[in-house]
Amino acid sequence: MAAASHPVVLTISVVLWGCHRVTYLNAGDGAMFGFMRSEIISIGTELTAGMTLDTNAAWLARRLSAVGIAAVRHVTVSDDRDSIRDAVVRAAARAGVVLVTGGLGPTADDLTREALADAAGRPLVVDEPSLTHVRGYFQRIEREMPEANRRQAYLPEGAVAIENPLGTAPGVVVRVGGSVVYAMPGVPLEMRAMYERSVEPELAAQSGGAAMVTRTVHSFGASEARVAELIEDLMVPGREPTVGITACDAVISVRVIARGATRDEAETVAEAEAGVVRDRLGSLVFGAEGETLGQAVARVLCERGLTVATAESCTGGLLAKHLTDVSGSSAYYLGGFVTYGNEAKSELTGVPASMIAEHGAVSEAVGVCMAEGCRVRLGADLGLSTTGIAGPTGGTADKPVGLVYVALATASGTIARRLLVNSELGRGVIRQRSCNAVLNLLRRYVIWDLEIGTDGGV
Repeated sequence: MAAASHPVVLTISVVLWGCHRVTYLNAGDGAMFGFMRSEIISIGTELTAGMTLDTNAAWLARRLSAVGIAAVRHVTVSDDRDSIRDAVVRAAARAGVVLVTGGLGPTADDLTREALADAAGRPLVVDEPSLTHVRGYFQRIEREMPEANRRQAYLPEGAVAIENPLGTAPGVVVRVGGSVVYAMPGVPLEMRAMYERSVEPELAAQSGGAAMVTRTVHSFGASEARVAELIEDLMVPGREPTVGITACDAVISVRVIARGATRDEAETVAEAEAGVVRDRLGSLVFGAEGETLGQAVARVLCERGLTVATAESCTGGLLAKHLTDVSGSSAYYLGGFVTYGNEAKSELTGVPASMIAEHGAVSEAVGVCMAEGCRVRLGADLGLSTTGIAGPTGGTADKPVGLVYVALATASGTIARRLLVNSELGRGVIRQRSCNAVLNLLRRYVIWDLEIGTDGGV
C-alpha cells in the first residue's frame, strides 16, 4: 500500500516539572500509512567533524518506530546558530514531529536554544521553574552554580521545559510551523532518560497503539545482487511491508519493516513477510535479528553435539575468536593452532615440508592438510583451516593479495574452497571474509548433511 499524503492532526501534551500541561495542535504533513513522519537532528561540531560517533539518532529512530512513528530523515548540523535554525525550519515543514539532540549546554557554543527561538520567531525568556531546577542541581552536589549555567533556563517564549532527571540542561518542546519540536541534551545518558520519561509516553499516547516492527533475515553465500533478484517483487517502492537489503563483509541482511494499528498486528505482518524471505533464500539464510554467523555455527554445533578444532594462517586467530565469542563455546570448540609460519604448519598440523615446497603455503593442498591435521591432533569431529594472503604485501601474479583457501575436514573426507577477495578492500576485510566463508562452509555441511566429495551447494 502506498503512503498516504493527507495531513494528520496530533495533540502533544508535555509535563513541565510535574506542575501543568501545555497542549499543541499539530497539523504536519504527517501520515505515512497512517503514521506520523518524524525527523531527527543531531547537533555538534564534534559530530560533523567526525570526532564523535552519533549514537543518539539510531537509538531514537528505533524507539520512534516502536510507537508507530517513522523517522524519515537524520540530519547532523554543526554548532552554528543559522545552520541549526535552517535545519529545524526545514524539518518542521516536512514532518509532524522533530527530535533535536545536542547544543543545550551552558557554554557559548551551545546554541540550540537561540536557534529554536529563531525558528519559532519568538524571543528567549527566563523560565523560572527551569532556573530553580538548575540551581537545585548544584545545591544537591554542594557546589555553587556558575553564572554560565543560568543560560540553560532560557527558553523560546511560549515553549515548555522538559525535566532532565540526570543533568542541568532542561529539554525544550516548542511548535515550529505545523510541527512539534522536542530538543533534548546530546549526552546519551541524559537524552535517553528524558525521552523515556517525558517524550515517549506522550508520543505513544497519540499513536493510539500503532507500531512499527522490524525483522531481519541474515544470509551468506550469494551476492547482494543475487539476493535482490530472489526477492525483487518484495522490494517495490511504496509496498507494505517495506523490504530492504544491507551488506557487510559479504553478509547480506534483508530487513522487513511492518506497520500496524497495534503491535500484535505489525508483528504478525512482519513475521509472515520474514517467512517469505526465508523461503525465497533457502539455505543461504543463517540467522535472524542480531545473530552473527559465529553464533549460528555455535547453535548448529550444539544441536548436533559436534566438536571443532581450527588451524589458521592468514586469519591469525580471528576464526577461533568468532567460535569462542559465544558463551559456552567449550562445549563444541576444543582448541586451535595459529600456524603463521611454514615450520608451524608442519610441526603443529603435520603439513609435510615437501608439500609446502611444491604447492606453496597458500594452496588447497596445504589448507586441506591443516584442517585434517588439527582435527586429528585435537580429537575433534570437524577441523577448519584458513591459509591465504591478506596483504597489502606478499602477493604475486599467480597468487595475488586476497587469495585464500579454506577447508573443512571430517572423518569421511575434506572440503576445500578457493576465495579471491578484492585486495582493495584491505587486510581486515580479507581476514573477516575468510572467516565468514569457512564458518558458512561448516554451517551448511552440518545442517544439510552434505556428502564429502560433492559440491552439495556448500
